[in-house]
Amino acid sequence: MLRTLLIATLVSLLITYAAEPPHGVAAQAEPAAPSPIWYDGESHIQNVKQLTFGGENAEAYFSTDGKWLVYQSTRDSFECDQIFTYNLETGENKLVSTGTGATTCSFFVPGKDELVFCSTHQHGASCPQKPDRSLGYVWGLFEFDVYKCKTDGSELVRLTNEPGYDAEAAVSPDGKEVIFTSGRDGDLELYKMNIDGSNPTRMTHTIGYDGGPFFSPDGKHIIYRAFHPKTADEYAKWQHLWEQQAVSPVRLELWIMDTDGNNQRQITNLNSASFCPYVHPSGDWVMFTTNYADSLGNKRMPNFDLFRIRPDGSDLERLTYGPTFDGFPMWSYDGKKIVWASNRGASKAFGETNIFIADWVE
Repeated sequence: MLRTLLIATLVSLLITYAAEPPHGVAAQAEPAAPSPIWYDGESHIQNVKQLTFGGENAEAYFSTDGKWLVYQSTRDSFECDQIFTYNLETGENKLVSTGTGATTCSFFVPGKDELVFCSTHQHGASCPQKPDRSLGYVWGLFEFDVYKCKTDGSELVRLTNEPGYDAEAAVSPDGKEVIFTSGRDGDLELYKMNIDGSNPTRMTHTIGYDGGPFFSPDGKHIIYRAFHPKTADEYAKWQHLWEQQAVSPVRLELWIMDTDGNNQRQITNLNSASFCPYVHPSGDWVMFTTNYADSLGNKRMPNFDLFRIRPDGSDLERLTYGPTFDGFPMWSYDGKKIVWASNRGASKAFGETNIFIADWVE
């Protein structure tokens, strides 16, 4: 999602930008003290609390009872992201994934002591090799597969067995189905399967990228991000990147469909990188991450913020006002809290992304 295909997704764009600033832009000095954890204008979030400190931490998602988070992190000196659970009552972190390969996109299975996540560990213990930098800023489509395990990491089961990329998984509210992104048919499309990995069914059929999906809390819709090339140049670039097993996340819009795949429709038209959409329990709002604010005049650095919008594309509203990265949001199942990842509160200028939780104020 960031939904990150990987945490080395849009967050790493901030790091790259800092390490190699474009011509005419000077690298910023590290501040002497941590940055704020709340900014003026953030009227919908109160009592902000920072949960992790240092490294890269992202894609944190609530358990149905609101007592746990599952997230990916480079904490404990892991070179690649690994999956951890976080006990919101005690503050205890526990490693769930194998500690090898790279992981991404974890999610609790509602109603069970289980979770799903995506990992490359069966294709090699080392971190996957990053894409050729001559391709520009791209995500590598590594050999991820979807796995299910107990919340303590035991009883690990592989759910996908196709060659290539299977990742970006989330679970339905009834705990019976998994929605995920796959390149198994020669394009990046959405697929749905049973929670045991059986009956994989293709949901989208448009050339380009359909990914980062979530079920709506009522189980009636699937919301996702997409890029569909429209011109000959866009199509040629898409095909070239596909041949290199990479995808560019520079322009993504939000889409929604019924859970049977029907009634696919576009929500946003921001001409920006918009991703990780999540539906409010009421069904009235979609919260998401975007750099749309940059196009409104903030060009100091790549800046991502949380916005919300109606499912019909109306009433766009900005939620966060930090100067760097805010992303990967989720409302709790009762709608009373949100959790997200941010560079705010960092003791360094770049490269530190942490998990935050706050009360939601409507």
